[in-house]
Amino acid sequence: MQARRMARELALLGLSQLSDKPGRLAPPDFEKLLLAAIQTLTAEAKDALETASDELKRGNQHLVDSGTRASDVEKGRAMVEDAIALTQTAINRLAHAVELPEFIRLSNQSEIEAFALELLTNTAKYQTQVDAILDEAMVAWNLKRLPRIDRDILRLAVVEMNYLGTPDRVAINEAVELAKRYSDDDGYRFINGVLRRVVSQGDGGEVEVEADSPVV
Repeated sequence: MQARRMARELALLGLSQLSDKPGRLAPPDFEKLLLAAIQTLTAEAKDALETASDELKRGNQHLVDSGTRASDVEKGRAMVEDAIALTQTAINRLAHAVELPEFIRLSNQSEIEAFALELLTNTAKYQTQVDAILDEAMVAWNLKRLPRIDRDILRLAVVEMNYLGTPDRVAINEAVELAKRYSDDDGYRFINGVLRRVVSQGDGGEVEVEADSPVV
């Protein structure tokens, strides 16, 4: 399970480096896939650090300008705390990028490689069909309006369920875990709800997943 979870993460990060247009994908080199994943993580970390730096400056300036007014001081402190949280997220991304190659080396690399490439090639091959399934499952929403990371998490999950034989519950819960890592609270709940609706429309029933995630 750990090897497959790492493969899903690599496939997700690798998808972010590819065109969003449907089409067949030539089997990518695993080393290039790993490099793409590291580049994605470090780019996200850089963006998060820059955002955190800007927020920290704003919060600090607000504290300086607030004088002795308690409400303004509290607002400034909250801004600084948000900046610190963003910085911690960036540090975690960087740490993960550094540790990723070593983790794979110590894991079952052949299983990681095979499953990651299978996910990538099938997502590219069946993207048109998968996108149609997802669009049908979303109420008053459209797949193209979602952030790229959320679209790719949804696509990978549907590919697993419809084309790779992964049990629905496993695919959904793994997608939720990816969303918790790379999206936000609204993102992972939305993803969970969409996938539950995909399953419900496909077999006329419900699938048991995390209880705190509503159906959209």
